[in-house]
Amino acid sequence: METLLQDLRFGIRTLLKNPGVSAVAIIALALGTGANSAIFSVVNAILLRPLPYGQPERLVMMWGTNSKSGISQDSISVPNILDYREQNSTLEQIASYSQDDFNMSTGGEPIHCQGAFVTANYFSVLGVSPHYGRPFADGEDQSRATAVVVISDGLWRRQFGADPNVINRTIQLNGASFNLIGVMGPEFQSPNLGDELWAPIAMDGGDRSRVPSSSSPDQMKQRNRRFLTCVARLKPGTSIGQAQAELSNIASRLEQQFPNDNSSLSVNLVTMHKQVVGDIGSALAVLIASVGAVLLIACGNVANLLLARAAGRQKEIAIRTALGAARARIIRQLLTESVLLGLAGGLLGLAMAFLGIKLLVALNPPNIPRLNEINIDVRVLGFTFVISLLTGLIFGLAPALQASRPNLNETLKEGARGSSVGGGHHIRRALVVLEMLLTTVLLITVGLMIRSFVSLQRVNPGFNPKGALTMWVSLPASKYTEDKQLRGFYQQALGRIESLPGVSSVGVITSLPLTSNVIARFRFTIDGRVPATPNERLTANYRAINHDYFHAMGINLLKGRTFTEQDNEQAPPVVIINETMAKRFWESEDESVGKRMTIPSTGNASREIVGVVADVKHSSLDADSGFEFYVPYPQKPFNVMNLIVRTETDPMGLARSVREAVLAADPTESVYDVKTLQQVVGDSLSQPRLYTVLLSIFAAVALVLAGVGIYGVMNNTVSQRIHEIGIRLALGAQRSDILKMVVGQGMMLAMIGIVLGLATAFVLTRLMESLLFGVSARDLVTFLAIPAVLAVVAFLSTFIPALRATRVDPMIALRYE
Repeated sequence: METLLQDLRFGIRTLLKNPGVSAVAIIALALGTGANSAIFSVVNAILLRPLPYGQPERLVMMWGTNSKSGISQDSISVPNILDYREQNSTLEQIASYSQDDFNMSTGGEPIHCQGAFVTANYFSVLGVSPHYGRPFADGEDQSRATAVVVISDGLWRRQFGADPNVINRTIQLNGASFNLIGVMGPEFQSPNLGDELWAPIAMDGGDRSRVPSSSSPDQMKQRNRRFLTCVARLKPGTSIGQAQAELSNIASRLEQQFPNDNSSLSVNLVTMHKQVVGDIGSALAVLIASVGAVLLIACGNVANLLLARAAGRQKEIAIRTALGAARARIIRQLLTESVLLGLAGGLLGLAMAFLGIKLLVALNPPNIPRLNEINIDVRVLGFTFVISLLTGLIFGLAPALQASRPNLNETLKEGARGSSVGGGHHIRRALVVLEMLLTTVLLITVGLMIRSFVSLQRVNPGFNPKGALTMWVSLPASKYTEDKQLRGFYQQALGRIESLPGVSSVGVITSLPLTSNVIARFRFTIDGRVPATPNERLTANYRAINHDYFHAMGINLLKGRTFTEQDNEQAPPVVIINETMAKRFWESEDESVGKRMTIPSTGNASREIVGVVADVKHSSLDADSGFEFYVPYPQKPFNVMNLIVRTETDPMGLARSVREAVLAADPTESVYDVKTLQQVVGDSLSQPRLYTVLLSIFAAVALVLAGVGIYGVMNNTVSQRIHEIGIRLALGAQRSDILKMVVGQGMMLAMIGIVLGLATAFVLTRLMESLLFGVSARDLVTFLAIPAVLAVVAFLSTFIPALRATRVDPMIALRYE
């Protein structure tokens, strides 16, 4: 212990005696360690940390599936859920919920809240309890029970000022009275992200105020009306495979028992963790590999730095060896110094990671699961300490082994050139090659991501996002119980908005493109068409719109006509289809206009196809449009719809006026999620943009480190070869020859690393094909451009030391002898 303390004291003194070298090493390590700690904190929160539920490993999501349509994650009907509950023996409980929008009033102006109608056992299945108050009791999901509600911690603090006495307070939800019985803790996050309140659903359909707006009291009892999502808890000792097999058997029995309603229907179980994480794992893997490469490059830089410094300490180490110091003691001393550097770099890197995490959470990028859980905890601290320790050992081992074997006769000889003598040239050059290899792979990865992101941005969404304002309107089903009430509200609200100065057109739609809202997918048949197979089941995305929607969105009409104000509830049923659908079932758009199709979910009446519009990217910019059809909203109005206001001025400048126009139609309602259509498109690109920015930062750091690494090696080489260069110049060598020699040696190392990096990237980039859009993992432009950039950086990094070599004075250089 005493010798260890001696080594620590001596190591600290040595590092303080060389503040420049120490500072460069610590900063390089901090960049690598900080990036790794920041990304590990994300991985820790999303992948490693257990979900904030009781025994989360037993939680599963229960999705409906349809083998004919290929739907793998669909909702389930109330009667089917009740049958699954009663007939299974592998699930402890099954809870159900339906996401909904609420206008909440506590006496003042109503505010919009996202929430869900849930079964009474919802919190019990998740294994959580409110921080204040109580959870739902058995039977509160029946109409005879009092209407109650539980709210989130955020809503409690924002709307009630964190008042603990809110329990048993009466609030208004969509115009109906609810008793507030609980407040969840700040750590609780609903499986349906964004929910801020939960009210028991009326499973028997007897209370309209507690039936989701996507359904009606009558539809609650219909087996073919699927609108509930299920979360279940496995019984102790039961595997998900056993539960899946049993539920599949139950689904088969239900299909035989109810062939008209349950044809091709089954269920699929997915672990809650997999459901929450989604497909973000592959993107995180690329980020982890990238920051790992940055750390290795930083280690290579510091190892080169220590090797150079070791050359200047040869006499010191030779003297210690001559005085009896064992080689193991010298290695331990040198490793102690490198570990101190590693820990100092880790400490500074941890501070960088903390700031990076704060910035990431503040930016609040959408579609990042468990974002609010990303922080620096004990596991992240332990990870940072371990990698700091390991990096200290990794970059310090080669210099320690090299420096601990001094040539005593040469080093202690009178007049020896202390700083000019020393080995490690091969090691340092190998490290430069490794740095260039890793940098090449990282930059090619980033290049592919940037090219992919640019391709996404160039995708035509099928509409014009400029000059349009969007917002949601949610009308409570308990208040707007009839279609004529809905039509009356929209007619009045749209009329008021259209009369505003600067408004050119106003549209409404049930699901705005490029948003995360659930899209209704309905069956359809084409009149007179023979099915391709006996079991053919055609489905398409369904949207209800007003007559001015296409103009407000800037969607091109290809054939036929758009809807008019005469296409109301009393007019013959009509439909407009998209280009993909027209080309799939007819040879051209011309042939489709005038044909007829039937959409059973909207009635059995046949609809005339009156027009064909351009394809629109509804789900995402990198997904195919698929089959789409539009119907006039007066023929089938909905409680929740999007407003699109096409303006001749700044869209956000009209936001207040549009909101007031909606409130003038009904003062008890609210509009929410107000943003421009350009913002909607931008939000849909948030996740690939975030990955691209992070990778670009890591690549920039790696490029700088690689350039510094080449510069350091060549600069040290020039210093050690001053005597040789002086002789060459004295014997008649031209300074241009010296320049070519030094640059050539540096470029040779760089090119070896670049070539090896290209070969490695050619193999590894295949693993990230799922993250790319519009560009191949073997993209020729990227594989040519990145080596060119690296060659320029390498040339500049070697040219400066080479220029210094040409300025050597032969007389001064020869005096060293």
